[in-house]
Amino acid sequence: QVRLVESGGDSVQAGGSLRLSCAASGEATSRPCMGWFRQAPGQERERVATMYTRNGYPKYADSVKGRFAISQDNAKTTLYLQMDSLKPDDTAVYYCAARSGVNCHTDLSYNYWGQGTHVNVSS
Repeated sequence: QVRLVESGGDSVQAGGSLRLSCAASGEATSRPCMGWFRQAPGQERERVATMYTRNGYPKYADSVKGRFAISQDNAKTTLYLQMDSLKPDDTAVYYCAARSGVNCHTDLSYNYWGQGTHVNVSS
């Protein structure tokens, strides 16, 4: 069983930085795909960044390229999202997600989800 718990959400001013963390339980081999998604009020959930946990190979949404970075610790028990140069448009609930299988970047049918952490960016 995979359990995901996010932390690190906060309120910041535009241009600031935050680092989100996701503590993951369960064998790393059961969650070869992990990622961060977000949902802003009144909008659909969207992929922010996904990653192959085997080698850390990432993919980012165009809107966050060059500003956000997804990573994991050596034990593969914690997933991170470093967010720099934050904009008001980044305001959302951020979710950590995981799934088994392949095609981590093209198959977004993630089935394990955390409870979400709020990020609010003011101008």
